[in-house]
Amino acid sequence: APGSAEAELLEHTACAQPALFVTAVALHRLLESFGLTPELLCGHSVGEISAAHIAGVLSLPDAAKLICARGALMGALPEGGAMAAIEATEAEALQWLSGKEAELSLAAVNSPLSCVISGREEAISQAESHWQEQGRKTKRLDVSHAFHSPLIEPMLEQFEQVARTLTYNPPRIPILSCLTAEPLSPEQATDPAHWVSHVREPVRFAAAVKALAEAGATAFLELGPEPVLCAMAEACLEAEGQGAALIPTLREGRPEPAALLGALAQAHAAGAPID
Repeated sequence: APGSAEAELLEHTACAQPALFVTAVALHRLLESFGLTPELLCGHSVGEISAAHIAGVLSLPDAAKLICARGALMGALPEGGAMAAIEATEAEALQWLSGKEAELSLAAVNSPLSCVISGREEAISQAESHWQEQGRKTKRLDVSHAFHSPLIEPMLEQFEQVARTLTYNPPRIPILSCLTAEPLSPEQATDPAHWVSHVREPVRFAAAVKALAEAGATAFLELGPEPVLCAMAEACLEAEGQGAALIPTLREGRPEPAALLGALAQAHAAGAPID
């Protein structure tokens, strides 16, 4: 309902996070009904909670409780933070961020030459100017808060209290964690502290994609409303000299049934077994 008050709510993280979770889980269940099931899972930031539910770490009620608390507690924080994508390696970004940790953090490493920094609005503006002067591309992200930054820390204690009320199980499907870029161990998956760190620490998507490829993944399906991760994953794989089928399931402007059936066909053509 573009232009409506309801549609505007999706711009706020308290609604956006549960909506992304619901979309990813619903897409997984629908694909599963066609006999297409994942052998490996990976989630970018909030996506790791969807992956945890799909892998059996959290029941649907517990996963919903965790994602709703995550969104609500972040949404209740004061606004004023910002995030920006910069054309830089992780080493370059970390070197520039040294000494600025009170205001800025590395929020994500999305590909070998794309990082996201997060923090106070004024500090982000200064960062954009610095990197633009170096001839690097920058892009301000459309977010309500500075995720994965010091500005998120006031909500961590309350979030941990919620995380400790849930029941956790070892993953039945391997999850390549974007926190460690390694398979999520049973000990990590069932430790509430992991899910608290997951809120604050950088999202190491590039390293996780590399690990997925090394584990033998050849068909990557993006479960979400827009193909955002496919382009980043492609950049990661190209840097490693590897190829794979990168398949979005939904795309704005395309009818959802056609988009999903197209994704199924692409997955089948890439060798993924379908019932």
